Amino acid sequence: MGAQVRLGSQTVDLTSCDREPIHIPGYVQPHGFLLVVDEASGRIVQASANAADFVRPGNGGPDQATPDQTTLNQAVLGQPLGALLEPASLEQLASARENLEGNPLHVFTAPLRGTGARFDVIAHRQGGLLLLELEPAPPQAPNPVDFYRLIKTSLAALGAAQSLTEFAQVGAREVRALSGYDRVMIYRFADDGTGQIIAEDKQDALTPFLGLHYPASDIPRQARALYVLNMLRIVGDVNYEPVPLIPTLLPTTGAPTDMSHCVLRSVSPVHVQYLQNMGVGATLTISILRGGELWGLIACHHQTPRRVGYDVRAACEFLGQVMSLQLSAKEEHEEQAYRLRLGHARARLVELMARHDDLIEGLLQSDLDLLAFLDAPGAAVCIGEEVVLLGTTPARAEVLELAGWLAEQHELADNGLIHTDALSDDFGPAQAYQREASGLLAVQVSARRQDLVMWFRPEQVQTVSWGGDPSKPVEVGSAGTGVLAGNEPRLTPRKSFEAWQQTVRGRSVPWRLSELGAAQDLRAAILSVVLRQAEQVGQLNADLSRSNAELDAFAYIASHDLKEPLRGLHNYATFLQESYSERMDAEGQHKLGTLVRLTQRMEDLIDSLLLFSRVGREDLRVQEADLGEVLAGVLEMLQARLEQDRVQVRVPRPLPRLRVDRVRAGEVFNNLISNAIKYTDKPQRWIEIGSLSPAERGPLRVPEGLGESADIFYVRDNGIGIRERHLEGIFRIFKRLHARDQFGGGTGAGLTIARKLVERHGGQLWAHSELGQGSTFYFTLEA
Repeated sequence: MGAQVRLGSQTVDLTSCDREPIHIPGYVQPHGFLLVVDEASGRIVQASANAADFVRPGNGGPDQATPDQTTLNQAVLGQPLGALLEPASLEQLASARENLEGNPLHVFTAPLRGTGARFDVIAHRQGGLLLLELEPAPPQAPNPVDFYRLIKTSLAALGAAQSLTEFAQVGAREVRALSGYDRVMIYRFADDGTGQIIAEDKQDALTPFLGLHYPASDIPRQARALYVLNMLRIVGDVNYEPVPLIPTLLPTTGAPTDMSHCVLRSVSPVHVQYLQNMGVGATLTISILRGGELWGLIACHHQTPRRVGYDVRAACEFLGQVMSLQLSAKEEHEEQAYRLRLGHARARLVELMARHDDLIEGLLQSDLDLLAFLDAPGAAVCIGEEVVLLGTTPARAEVLELAGWLAEQHELADNGLIHTDALSDDFGPAQAYQREASGLLAVQVSARRQDLVMWFRPEQVQTVSWGGDPSKPVEVGSAGTGVLAGNEPRLTPRKSFEAWQQTVRGRSVPWRLSELGAAQDLRAAILSVVLRQAEQVGQLNADLSRSNAELDAFAYIASHDLKEPLRGLHNYATFLQESYSERMDAEGQHKLGTLVRLTQRMEDLIDSLLLFSRVGREDLRVQEADLGEVLAGVLEMLQARLEQDRVQVRVPRPLPRLRVDRVRAGEVFNNLISNAIKYTDKPQRWIEIGSLSPAERGPLRVPEGLGESADIFYVRDNGIGIRERHLEGIFRIFKRLHARDQFGGGTGAGLTIARKLVERHGGQLWAHSELGQGSTFYFTLEA
């Protein structure tokens, strides 16, 4: 903790909590006993003082225990292990020997020689010693089938959890169902050692602890280290009397026995008092690990003494291990999805930079790209004397002052990156603008240390509920008991656990590790652009020129080979209309007029396809347009196909006006409606085209990052539908789900073109579908 408090005339260092030697208490809990065997001699060199009371024939067990040094010496100490264990038990122990190094295992359940009493035996080896922990076994041995039944339902429930919050709540519920404790909590550690109850299952009458935070001193550093070594800890009766080890120090080494892996290890008197202050009668604690580090705990509390058998403990510990494994998978899945999004955003920024010789111009080609890259509402680019501010930021002068301070920081010089979620703690002047910039992430983008790209996050005022005052008023007690008890005052834990609220200011949402990595990657990309060799630039320009020439050649060929015949058809139809329309009846004149309009529209479509070949290099021709009129033009062009296939078109209400490229917006509708016509097999066929305002979205699943204010357009049909696993693959170029001669053939490029056109408008295109029932294609146009 690194803090001191003044109590009367004494100054007390709160790091005493972290220095307490809880791994060598020299005591055990009384519901079992401990034997320490010297592996070289095979004899018992140390035992808990209650061992003789368990091993004497006819003894009733620990309730009648009266530590007697003479009896202990005669019955246990110095005896070979074979004096207490049957030969079959010794063989089992020998067979398991190689697996016991620092790894406590339940090796067998068997009677002690001459007593008839059965014990669960947990053993591990360390430093030439064999440590045996023996607990009275239940009268009836557990059935492995019962163990399987206990956990089968729990595993299924954990596997079905969709989110981390649901996963934790299911874990708390299932462990409570298995163990029978009054309250089970999932306790998650923060990086600073504090913790929070993120899930809870309890008796209805108990006060809820869900959401409460607890200071790091409640579970000090060395206790957290032991939770990594030993995944399960049990205190059957908080008010137990600790049983000492005899002798106090090992005869073989003259040192206390390291009990880090012992289940029976007596817990710290400070922790016992802490539990008593909480009104807890018994506890069971299971570690949750992530990547070998302590992520959290499954904490089980009971109001009265409770000791569960080894079979229940094993089931709970197994669930803890399953939660550890699945937790890593669930968190990694969520993090991987976020890293993928960051990667796409970085690629977009690099693509923009690659098109411009000027670094700032390339970075700022799209303000939203730089801001959305790290989910920050403000950013600043400082290159040389130029400062560009985006979004919500401090003032220009304040940014320049901040850049000067950053240039002096060793962290920036060493790593090229610096970050904080409490800027005003490190840089005092930032208090003036902590509302806009409590969080800062800055990367150095050239050899000049003041050439920086900075992202800002605003202050996020938090009200944190603590389980008692986190400043932890303490009392100084006696040094207590234990093999290392001395004269140093012992801190006693707080007695109040009433919810205590704290308002935290000057902090932002923390930067995630994946965001720091993405910022480093972007920095490397920027440096690569800045430091690119002249010949590489020349080669790139040559390649780009060649590609542009090829595209221009394609545009010329397409224009010459496609447009000329179409123009001839259009001219011929116009000639017929002008010279022979009087000889036609009304229906003929109407059809000829339609032919003239359609040939003209087809020529417009070819123009749009030619523009699409250069879609990344040419601007949209954006103007306000009535999308109802755009749709009407598309439906007129498709009228013959609609009539031929007997498809009914529904437009529930007029489409809104929007700023779009009319031709390309029409092409989106054309592609989607054409697809709907093609992929249908129903006798009564229909297509519905409509729009949803932001208020009408309801439970509709939308892609991540979709603007909240955009209208959503849709094209819905009752066709053949698409399997869910194909809903993204259908947008790949030339991807077809059916044979080329099915459903009218085609190249498989239509949906790819439609998505690209939508993305050029700043929108997104996605699909929902049910096989055999039809599909709905949704898109936004946000140009």
